[in-house]
Amino acid sequence: MSINLKNKQDIIKEFGANEKDTGSVEVQIAMYTQKISELTEHLKSNQKDFATKRGLLMMVGKRKRLLSYLKDRNLEGYRTLIKKLGIRG
Repeated sequence: MSINLKNKQDIIKEFGANEKDTGSVEVQIAMYTQKISELTEHLKSNQKDFATKRGLLMMVGKRKRLLSYLKDRNLEGYRTLIKKLGIRG
């Protein structure tokens, strides 16, 4: 389950500083959010796919760590990012 090139470029344009900014925290969090939503849809129809479930939980943990890093470094950027992505209510 990988993000196709078009979606990846759209995410980079929306959340990155420029077209080649793939390493910034905001872009990484947005990529993980996209992957998490895709895997969640996959697991709705394949409940017994435990390897994917484990990968999903690891991605959620990684995204959580990146979010806490962003929150410590840039609180205002953190707030705008979670509002854009709709990941915390």
